[in-house]
Amino acid sequence: VALHLAHTHLSFEVNRGKGAAVIEGFARAASAGFSHCLQLDADGQHDLATLPAILALGRKQPDAVIAGQAVYDESAPLGRVAGRWITHVCVWLETLSFDIKDSMCGLRLYPLAAVTALLARGERLGARMDFDTDILVRLHRAGTPVVNHPVHVTYPSGNLSNFRMVADNVRITAMHTRLIVGMLFDLPSMIWPRSRHRFAATHWAGLAERGFYWGLRLATLAYRLLGRRGCLTVLAPVVLYLYLTSGEQRRASRDFLSRASAAKGDPRQAGWWDGYWHFLSFARRALDSFIAWSGRMPADTVVATETSALEHAKAQPRGAVFIVCHHGNVEVSRALLDPGTRRRVIVLVHTRHAENYNRVLREFNPEAAVNMLQVTEMGPDTAIALQQQIDEGKWLFIAGDRTPVVGGGRRTSSVPFLGANAEFSQGPYLMAALLDCPVYLFFCSREGEHYGLRVERFADRILLPRGRRVAALTDYAAAYAARLEQHVLADPSQWYNFYDFWQPSQPAVPS
Repeated sequence: VALHLAHTHLSFEVNRGKGAAVIEGFARAASAGFSHCLQLDADGQHDLATLPAILALGRKQPDAVIAGQAVYDESAPLGRVAGRWITHVCVWLETLSFDIKDSMCGLRLYPLAAVTALLARGERLGARMDFDTDILVRLHRAGTPVVNHPVHVTYPSGNLSNFRMVADNVRITAMHTRLIVGMLFDLPSMIWPRSRHRFAATHWAGLAERGFYWGLRLATLAYRLLGRRGCLTVLAPVVLYLYLTSGEQRRASRDFLSRASAAKGDPRQAGWWDGYWHFLSFARRALDSFIAWSGRMPADTVVATETSALEHAKAQPRGAVFIVCHHGNVEVSRALLDPGTRRRVIVLVHTRHAENYNRVLREFNPEAAVNMLQVTEMGPDTAIALQQQIDEGKWLFIAGDRTPVVGGGRRTSSVPFLGANAEFSQGPYLMAALLDCPVYLFFCSREGEHYGLRVERFADRILLPRGRRVAALTDYAAAYAARLEQHVLADPSQWYNFYDFWQPSQPAVPS
């Protein structure tokens, strides 16, 4: 960002509004070869001492809009402050994020490349007092980062405002209406990631996060504003949209639900409503996780149903492997554990898959991301690190109902599950054998308004005899699949693997 000192005064013969003037300035600056434009309202309200910091941020992040975030003193009219908060809420809905802290501040630095690309698309932008919010929301939707920086704002005595109370409020209302309606058409581009490693369509890692980041963002916003019941109401149409536009996940859901019904002796095929209810159940699971980590869920929400094995594990000086699954809600139980027990838990995750979920979860409680360890391959360094954790008494939580992201079928066993063979990961048993530690099964499923916690002893040691190592791994995987099946059949809508679980997985490949 280079600061060129020059003075050029441009004016229209007829007042066409603030937005039209700034857009004309963009065009002149771009044609003159400038990289950025600094916008500063001429009403004398903004602290000019902030300018060096704004420009410094522009140098560090040249592709971002550096947006002023107004910090008011006692001179600010209460009505003006309250009105801005209404706009803040609208913008959060229009962007499905909290990235824009203040869309109305008249001090900001624009990257001209992003602005020029936006204007070239021919989008209709507000020409008057609706301009500041309109362009910032549209830039954000187009993928331009927004960096917020506080700026002190005062209302000098005798200061005159060009804001027209009726006309400009009508314009701003119409702008928000356009943005919210337009969001429905922009949702596909908003929810599909723009740049990310792609995986083969048959692998869960290529499917599971589709759309969930923005859905989770909306959930957090709705919960903060409306509470749990209101949040579930707001989520219903969003989940419906994802359900209608997620063909592969929708088909996988209904296929699984039909298999579960057949396993219980009911040959009925799952219908449209069954699949939608399955998606809604997942949304409720995510919401409950946030509520638990935010400290707003009563401690007695998780009821200890079968926990003698857990007490046994607590009494042991060395650690253990705990196999968890995607049935129910392990996160709720982890959030509500007493601090001492929670510190023993190390969650082994593939964070590239879970990054959106974990990112939003951390905003509720940074402790949610504590003791999470990404493990995709069991190399020597990883094995040494995990052995140290076991020796220190830690519990390694690892999912047993997901195939490895790398390695494909080389580390899976095909065993019966819901009437047909499916691939189950050998990872938990290989890890426990290598670390020479016991294995427990950990289940936490919703039962009415509570969650039932069940911990079972699976094996005191994992034995892999020479000559029948593969057979032994298959036996362990089959035993686990049988226990998982019992829990899944108790309430199929709580099992959240939205991909073809019975189709042999392929190795993940970058595109």
